[in-house]
Amino acid sequence: MQRPSLTVGIEEEFQIIDPESRELRSHVAQIFSQGHGPLLGKLKHELHQPVIEVGTGVCRTIAEAKAEIFAQRASLAVLARENGLRIAAAGTHPFTHWGNVAISGGNQRYERLISDLQMVARANLIFGLHVHVGVEDRELQIAIMNQARYFLPHILALSVNSPFWLGRDTGWMSYRCKVFDKFPRTNIPDFFTGWAEYQEFVELLVKTNCIIDGGQIWWDVRPHHVYDTLEYRICDIPLRAEETITIAALFQAITAKLWRLRSKNLTFRPYRRSLIMENKWRAARWGIRGLLIDFGTQREAPYTDLLEELLEFVDDVVDELGTREQIQYVRTIVEGGTGAERQLAVYRATNDLRAVMDYVATETEHGLTQ
Repeated sequence: MQRPSLTVGIEEEFQIIDPESRELRSHVAQIFSQGHGPLLGKLKHELHQPVIEVGTGVCRTIAEAKAEIFAQRASLAVLARENGLRIAAAGTHPFTHWGNVAISGGNQRYERLISDLQMVARANLIFGLHVHVGVEDRELQIAIMNQARYFLPHILALSVNSPFWLGRDTGWMSYRCKVFDKFPRTNIPDFFTGWAEYQEFVELLVKTNCIIDGGQIWWDVRPHHVYDTLEYRICDIPLRAEETITIAALFQAITAKLWRLRSKNLTFRPYRRSLIMENKWRAARWGIRGLLIDFGTQREAPYTDLLEELLEFVDDVVDELGTREQIQYVRTIVEGGTGAERQLAVYRATNDLRAVMDYVATETEHGLTQ
């Protein structure tokens, strides 16, 4: 069985904010027109105008992806400042109301989305992290997707970075997940017996005018409809670039380990979607400080116990991937707190959501060379 390439591509969705009001700013056309160097050809409009997605190329290693992510964040931060703006990395904006944010025009896919989903689409003002891992064989994509679903809440808990919505502390570590819940074809995917069954599913949705193509299936992990990748989509965009790279390294390691098992005619047990969804809502609600369900022992367990089990599970592939140091940064996240916890700490100290946005913008630029 041929080993998948396990290449990595990373997409980060940033907020563009006014440094005085700390509100989202819709007038960002100049940033697209001026994008050069590491940003050339890497910027993408999203449904809402103040959202800018920046994507890496196809990276052979996590080290290569890290260099590109840091360079892109740094270039975007400088470009924003040159235009009197700032970038911010958080899954939601703490207080900007989606009703006051302009929609991007001239895109047929977005126009169809607004037509179909109406207010649900307009209110979907969220910012995520997408990680592509190269898996060229379509049957292997489905097999790994079936098994990788179990680990998605574990990684979500590390990324949680959206505790506020419309000026309120929501009580959730990732309220972005709850906003996106309103879309169809989201959350954990079903189990598929193989590529043929998945293809039949997509073709039926296209035939019955539910979707334009597989790109409108927004599951937490999916076979990409164009690229030969598994695309992991469950995470909030993290505050720091270092956290983004660690999460990407974890997704790559999980993919590599599941392939290694399959190459030895072994498998990780696939669990029901409904069970995994129980862990997803726990991860979104409490992040790394809550209890997840250990389905093997059928008991609740502290998140950190299950995280250690995950790190042990992938331990025999990380050296080959060259990501041991990056994977170990997980413990730094646990010790220092997730983005959501750090945002909440600022709010509790200041009672000021503008101070939260200042903190988010500063953390977004942490470690960047500008």
